[in-house]
Amino acid sequence: MPYCEVDRFQNGDKSEGVRLFYRRYGRGATKVLLIIGLAGTHDSWGPQIKGLTGSLEPADDEAPRQDEEAGAGAAGAAEAAPADGEEGGGDGIEVCCFDNRGVGRSSIPPHKSYYSTAIMASDALALMDHLGWKKAHVFGHSMGAMIACKLAAMAPHRLCSLALLNVTGGGFQCFPKLDGQMLSLAFRFLRARTPEQRALVDLETHYTKEYLEESVGSSTRRMVLYQEYVKGISSTGMQSNCGFEGQVNACWTHKMTAKELETIRSAGFLISVIHGRYDIIAQLCHARRLAEGLLPAARMVELHGAHLVSHERPDEVNCALMDLIKATKSATKPQEWSSQPENTSETGALISTGPVTVTIRTDEGANAAVAVYTMLGKLQLSFLYLIGVIVMGFEHIRNIVKVMKPVRVAAIES
Repeated sequence: MPYCEVDRFQNGDKSEGVRLFYRRYGRGATKVLLIIGLAGTHDSWGPQIKGLTGSLEPADDEAPRQDEEAGAGAAGAAEAAPADGEEGGGDGIEVCCFDNRGVGRSSIPPHKSYYSTAIMASDALALMDHLGWKKAHVFGHSMGAMIACKLAAMAPHRLCSLALLNVTGGGFQCFPKLDGQMLSLAFRFLRARTPEQRALVDLETHYTKEYLEESVGSSTRRMVLYQEYVKGISSTGMQSNCGFEGQVNACWTHKMTAKELETIRSAGFLISVIHGRYDIIAQLCHARRLAEGLLPAARMVELHGAHLVSHERPDEVNCALMDLIKATKSATKPQEWSSQPENTSETGALISTGPVTVTIRTDEGANAAVAVYTMLGKLQLSFLYLIGVIVMGFEHIRNIVKVMKPVRVAAIES
């Protein structure tokens, strides 16, 4: 099985390595690195692997090519080779996807301090070095998109292009919109202890109700996906508490500074921000704000779907990713990429040069309304934080109660 050691950590008195499990698909000069999100494994990229390479058959076990045998240390050969993803070496696409630390078959460091988007971006760079990839198109989903942002800021010269699917800016932006449905889902997610319970919550969280109720033969898509989810979770196992808490910590502590955004914006590569309009986990407004901050290099693509829009609308997502790869190959300038006219495709994708903005009158009444809206937004964030603290506190107390045993004190005879 293909593994790559990317880091080391202290586990008591021992120093242990962090190994990433990865898979490669397809062959070609165009290299694509796919980074999955919170609690996801590499095979969650199935629709994109199929769309980009035409096959779901791993290429890991095939004989290595001559350039791979040379390895990442052959700097001279790397310099002589054409830039990956841009020209030469055939028309095919080679994709690599992997399990992040803390999930799947990759290592699970024991403390949340070993998890951050910067650390996990370093993992991805180490994997690229292991593969001998000088450059690649980097596509990330959800937490994976946060990691991809960090990678782009840390090593912009290693990217051909950047695609951010269902992304937020981390921190408070990770909180979903507060309503009864979300509170119910959060409570059920925390209580899920079996693959069946987890599958039910995942479906409602990641897909639109309209999509789940579509007929598939004599059944519904909900039932088909439910069976696939249970089978998948049963085969890989539920994510460990340690891994889940570590990845949540990575999302919660993620932040892109103004300097990092400027580094990405001025790097010269093209960016696509792809989002489902009905995503209840990563709110659309945050993705729009990030796309606006990355202009003129970024194009916003809004699709009819939810958090797993890559599964719900695979053809549109794959089309957007291929457009990004083709535009990079044709050396399209960032200004040209983002200045293309707004267009609504037949499949329902809204492609625009930037997020929708609202012009507000500057009279006293309008200013007061803006102030009230801002205050309510801050109160909502504070309330969400409070709810999160209460839920985590409740879970912590419940775990303590489980392990506590009553202590009998014998009476002392005088």
